[in-house]
Amino acid sequence: MKCDKESLLLYAVTDRRWLGSDTLPGQVEEAIKGGVTFVQLREKNLDEGQFLREAKELQQLCRRYGVPFVINDNVEIAASIGADGVHVGQSDMEAGDVRERLGPDKIIGVSAQTVEQALLAEERGADYLGVGAVFSTGSKADAVEVGHDTLKDICRAVKIPVIAIGGINQDNIGSLTGSGICGVAVISAIFGAGDIEEATRELKAAAGKMVEA
Repeated sequence: MKCDKESLLLYAVTDRRWLGSDTLPGQVEEAIKGGVTFVQLREKNLDEGQFLREAKELQQLCRRYGVPFVINDNVEIAASIGADGVHVGQSDMEAGDVRERLGPDKIIGVSAQTVEQALLAEERGADYLGVGAVFSTGSKADAVEVGHDTLKDICRAVKIPVIAIGGINQDNIGSLTGSGICGVAVISAIFGAGDIEEATRELKAAAGKMVEA
Protein backbone atom coordinates (compact mmCIF):
# COMPACT_ATOMS: atom_id res chain seq x y z
CA MET A 1 0.00 0.00 0.00
CA LYS A 2 1.47 3.35 -1.03
CA CYS A 3 1.83 6.41 1.16
CA ASP A 4 1.47 9.60 -0.86
CA LYS A 5 0.08 13.06 -0.22
CA GLU A 6 -3.37 12.13 -1.48
CA SER A 7 -3.66 9.16 0.89
CA LEU A 8 -2.76 11.39 3.84
CA LEU A 9 -5.45 14.05 3.27
CA LEU A 10 -7.78 12.86 6.05
CA TYR A 11 -6.10 10.47 8.46
CA ALA A 12 -8.25 8.92 11.20
CA VAL A 13 -6.76 7.82 14.53
CA THR A 14 -8.97 5.47 16.53
CA ASP A 15 -10.01 6.13 20.13
CA ARG A 16 -12.31 3.69 21.91
CA ARG A 17 -13.38 6.35 24.41
CA TRP A 18 -15.94 7.42 21.82
CA LEU A 19 -17.42 3.96 21.22
CA GLY A 20 -20.57 4.09 23.36
CA SER A 21 -22.72 1.19 22.16
CA ASP A 22 -20.94 1.03 18.78
CA THR A 23 -17.99 -1.17 17.77
CA LEU A 24 -14.63 0.10 16.59
CA PRO A 25 -14.93 -1.60 13.17
CA GLY A 26 -18.41 -0.10 12.85
CA GLN A 27 -17.14 3.40 13.55
CA VAL A 28 -14.13 3.02 11.27
CA GLU A 29 -16.32 1.79 8.42
CA GLU A 30 -18.56 4.84 8.82
CA ALA A 31 -15.47 7.07 8.68
CA ILE A 32 -14.19 5.32 5.56
CA LYS A 33 -17.58 5.70 3.88
CA GLY A 34 -17.39 9.40 4.70
CA GLY A 35 -14.05 9.69 2.95
CA VAL A 36 -11.22 8.92 5.40
CA THR A 37 -8.08 8.22 3.35
CA PHE A 38 -5.86 6.57 6.00
CA VAL A 39 -6.49 4.71 9.29
CA GLN A 40 -4.29 4.33 12.35
CA LEU A 41 -5.21 1.89 15.12
CA ARG A 42 -4.18 3.43 18.42
CA GLU A 43 -4.64 1.34 21.59
CA LYS A 44 -2.80 1.99 24.83
CA ASN A 45 -4.82 -0.13 27.26
CA LEU A 46 -5.75 -3.38 25.51
CA ASP A 47 -3.96 -6.65 26.24
CA GLU A 48 -1.99 -8.15 23.36
CA GLY A 49 -4.64 -10.77 22.53
CA GLN A 50 -7.45 -8.22 22.22
CA PHE A 51 -5.19 -5.82 20.36
CA LEU A 52 -4.25 -8.53 17.86
CA ARG A 53 -7.88 -9.52 17.20
CA GLU A 54 -8.89 -5.91 16.74
CA ALA A 55 -5.93 -5.20 14.44
CA LYS A 56 -6.83 -8.15 12.19
CA GLU A 57 -10.46 -7.05 11.99
CA LEU A 58 -9.60 -3.47 11.08
CA GLN A 59 -6.96 -4.62 8.62
CA GLN A 60 -9.53 -6.70 6.73
CA LEU A 61 -11.94 -3.75 6.71
CA CYS A 62 -9.34 -1.31 5.40
CA ARG A 63 -8.19 -3.76 2.73
CA ARG A 64 -11.75 -4.14 1.53
CA TYR A 65 -11.96 -0.39 0.98
CA GLY A 66 -8.38 0.06 -0.25
CA VAL A 67 -7.41 2.38 2.63
CA PRO A 68 -3.88 2.24 4.15
CA PHE A 69 -3.87 0.78 7.67
CA VAL A 70 -1.09 1.35 10.21
CA ILE A 71 -0.69 0.54 13.87
CA ASN A 72 0.44 2.99 16.52
CA ASP A 73 3.63 1.98 18.32
CA ASN A 74 3.20 -1.84 18.39
CA VAL A 75 5.75 -2.91 15.79
CA GLU A 76 5.47 -6.60 16.64
CA ILE A 77 1.72 -6.79 16.05
CA ALA A 78 2.13 -4.82 12.83
CA ALA A 79 4.78 -7.28 11.69
CA SER A 80 2.77 -10.35 12.72
CA ILE A 81 -0.34 -9.42 10.71
CA GLY A 82 1.45 -7.73 7.82
CA ALA A 83 -0.12 -4.32 8.45
CA ASP A 84 0.68 -1.60 5.92
CA GLY A 85 2.93 0.05 8.48
CA VAL A 86 3.49 1.63 11.86
CA HIS A 87 3.35 5.09 13.40
CA VAL A 88 5.85 5.76 16.19
CA GLY A 89 6.39 8.63 18.61
CA GLN A 90 9.63 10.10 19.87
CA SER A 91 9.66 7.73 22.85
CA ASP A 92 8.86 4.60 20.79
CA MET A 93 11.12 2.47 18.59
CA GLU A 94 13.39 4.61 16.39
CA ALA A 95 12.41 4.83 12.71
CA GLY A 96 15.56 3.12 11.44
CA ASP A 97 14.97 0.15 13.73
CA VAL A 98 11.33 -0.04 12.65
CA ARG A 99 12.44 -0.07 9.00
CA GLU A 100 14.88 -2.87 9.74
CA ARG A 101 12.14 -4.90 11.45
CA LEU A 102 9.38 -4.33 8.88
CA GLY A 103 11.33 -4.12 5.63
CA PRO A 104 11.57 -1.58 2.81
CA ASP A 105 7.97 -1.67 1.59
CA LYS A 106 6.08 -0.80 4.77
CA ILE A 107 4.83 2.67 5.70
CA ILE A 108 6.57 4.34 8.64
CA GLY A 109 5.17 7.49 10.19
CA VAL A 110 6.92 9.42 12.94
CA SER A 111 5.62 12.07 15.33
CA ALA A 112 7.76 15.22 15.43
CA GLN A 113 7.61 18.49 17.35
CA THR A 114 10.79 20.16 16.14
CA VAL A 115 12.71 20.63 12.89
CA GLU A 116 15.55 18.56 14.32
CA GLN A 117 13.26 15.62 15.09
CA ALA A 118 11.70 15.89 11.65
CA LEU A 119 15.03 15.88 9.81
CA LEU A 120 16.28 12.92 11.83
CA ALA A 121 13.11 10.93 11.16
CA GLU A 122 13.40 11.63 7.43
CA GLU A 123 17.05 10.61 7.46
CA ARG A 124 16.21 7.34 9.24
CA GLY A 125 13.60 6.34 6.69
CA ALA A 126 10.25 7.80 7.74
CA ASP A 127 7.67 8.04 4.94
CA TYR A 128 5.65 10.82 6.54
CA LEU A 129 5.57 12.99 9.65
CA GLY A 130 2.75 13.72 12.07
CA VAL A 131 3.33 17.14 13.66
CA GLY A 132 1.47 18.43 16.69
CA ALA A 133 -0.39 19.10 18.74
CA VAL A 134 -1.25 22.10 16.59
CA PHE A 135 -4.24 22.95 18.83
CA SER A 136 -4.95 21.96 22.42
CA THR A 137 -6.36 18.44 22.62
CA GLY A 138 -7.92 16.15 25.19
CA SER A 139 -7.21 13.00 23.15
CA LYS A 140 -3.58 12.69 24.21
CA ALA A 141 -2.66 13.51 27.79
CA ASP A 142 1.04 14.14 27.10
CA ALA A 143 0.59 16.13 23.88
CA VAL A 144 3.05 18.99 23.38
CA GLU A 145 1.65 22.00 21.55
CA VAL A 146 3.52 22.98 18.39
CA GLY A 147 3.22 26.53 17.06
CA HIS A 148 2.12 27.14 13.50
CA ASP A 149 5.48 28.76 12.68
CA THR A 150 7.24 25.55 13.72
CA LEU A 151 4.81 23.54 11.60
CA LYS A 152 5.70 25.67 8.58
CA ASP A 153 9.43 25.36 9.32
CA ILE A 154 9.15 21.55 9.46
CA CYS A 155 7.25 21.44 6.16
CA ARG A 156 9.96 23.56 4.52
CA ALA A 157 12.79 21.49 6.00
CA VAL A 158 11.75 18.01 4.83
CA LYS A 159 10.87 16.42 1.50
CA ILE A 160 8.48 13.80 2.91
CA PRO A 161 4.77 14.54 3.45
CA VAL A 162 3.71 16.25 6.70
CA ILE A 163 0.31 16.03 8.36
CA ALA A 164 -0.87 18.07 11.33
CA ILE A 165 -2.52 16.49 14.38
CA GLY A 166 -4.03 17.67 17.64
CA GLY A 167 -7.37 19.29 18.32
CA ILE A 168 -8.21 19.79 14.63
CA ASN A 169 -11.88 20.24 13.81
CA GLN A 170 -14.23 21.86 11.30
CA ASP A 171 -13.93 25.25 13.01
CA ASN A 172 -10.14 25.59 13.08
CA ILE A 173 -8.85 23.54 10.13
CA GLY A 174 -8.88 26.62 7.87
CA SER A 175 -6.23 28.32 9.99
CA LEU A 176 -3.72 25.68 8.82
CA THR A 177 -3.94 27.01 5.25
CA GLY A 178 -0.53 27.82 3.80
CA SER A 179 1.42 25.79 6.35
CA GLY A 180 2.67 23.28 3.78
CA ILE A 181 0.92 20.23 5.21
CA CYS A 182 -0.73 17.70 2.88
CA GLY A 183 -3.43 16.62 5.32
CA VAL A 184 -4.68 16.32 8.87
CA ALA A 185 -4.96 13.54 11.44
CA VAL A 186 -8.19 13.62 13.43
CA ILE A 187 -9.62 11.73 16.39
CA SER A 188 -12.57 13.27 18.24
CA ALA A 189 -13.81 15.43 15.33
CA ILE A 190 -14.61 12.15 13.58
CA PHE A 191 -15.20 9.51 16.25
CA GLY A 192 -16.84 11.88 18.74
CA ALA A 193 -19.39 13.05 16.16
CA GLY A 194 -23.05 12.08 16.33
CA ASP A 195 -23.00 11.23 12.62
CA ILE A 196 -19.50 9.97 11.85
CA GLU A 197 -20.00 9.58 8.12
CA GLU A 198 -21.36 13.10 7.63
CA ALA A 199 -18.76 14.68 9.94
CA THR A 200 -16.03 12.91 7.97
CA ARG A 201 -17.45 14.08 4.66
CA GLU A 202 -17.46 17.69 5.85
CA LEU A 203 -13.95 17.46 7.28
CA LYS A 204 -12.59 15.96 4.09
CA ALA A 205 -14.06 18.80 2.04
CA ALA A 206 -12.55 21.34 4.45
CA ALA A 207 -9.18 19.55 4.37
CA GLY A 208 -9.18 19.58 0.59
CA LYS A 209 -9.86 23.32 0.49
CA MET A 210 -7.19 23.99 3.11
CA VAL A 211 -4.52 22.01 1.24
CA GLU A 212 -5.34 23.48 -2.17
CA ALA A 213 -5.61 27.12 -1.02
